[in-house]
Amino acid sequence: MNKSAARTGARGSALLNVMIDAAGKAGRSLVRDFGDIENLQVSKKGPADFVSNADKKAEKIIFETLTKARPKFGFLMEERGVVEGEDISNRWIVDPLDGTLNFLHGLPHFAVSIALERDGEMYAGVIYEPVSDQMFWAEKGQGAFLNGRRLRVSARKDLEESVFATGIPFMGREDHQPFLAQLEQVMAVSAGVRRFGAAALDLAYVAAGRYEGFWEKGLNAWDMAAGIVLVREAGGMVTDFANRARMISRGEVIATNEVTHNALRKLVKIP
Repeated sequence: MNKSAARTGARGSALLNVMIDAAGKAGRSLVRDFGDIENLQVSKKGPADFVSNADKKAEKIIFETLTKARPKFGFLMEERGVVEGEDISNRWIVDPLDGTLNFLHGLPHFAVSIALERDGEMYAGVIYEPVSDQMFWAEKGQGAFLNGRRLRVSARKDLEESVFATGIPFMGREDHQPFLAQLEQVMAVSAGVRRFGAAALDLAYVAAGRYEGFWEKGLNAWDMAAGIVLVREAGGMVTDFANRARMISRGEVIATNEVTHNALRKLVKIP
């Protein structure tokens, strides 16, 4: 068990301990590979979309750890795809390396993301930032935590004091112009906009009160599943752009504190 798991395990449920253990093991593997980036085997999945043997190794570790602990649960994984389980109520949603491009460029901003979907709803989530040893975790009805410390979303009310995060569409995406319109709207009224390239961590940072909000379109389930639980359990709001709870099916998310949610939603809504 890693240092973060040791700090949080006594307060988390048995389910969370399993998730924390899997994330910690995968994170340690990623840190070792991060120190040897020049020797990694990398392949291209699509425009500006890469996968490395580090991703695959981390995913294998998570798959084996979670399967051993909960052998009947199914999976939705970034690299392996859908793995059916006997237990149709529970499914792990896993991103073994969120922020792959950062990782491959030697930028120390990436994470492991593991969520549990129960009966179609996001029930528990763990996001681990291994370089800084920050373990974010949450379970429905139990609150959100960072290394054992309770998290709450930011209490800032004024947009001019608020910092927002987003993801910028890259090569191969068709929504560059709509995004620039969104960015212009938010830039005009806020203290700043950040783009760090790891959606799971953006959501975790909203839960921790580091950002007042985050928006992005074109995401996959594994990019945001764990973060949705974290933000909700930290007292925040998470919706799609239409103010509904269809983030996973629509591939889009707006996550904020309750005060700034409607304002940000109106700013990024595309006519």
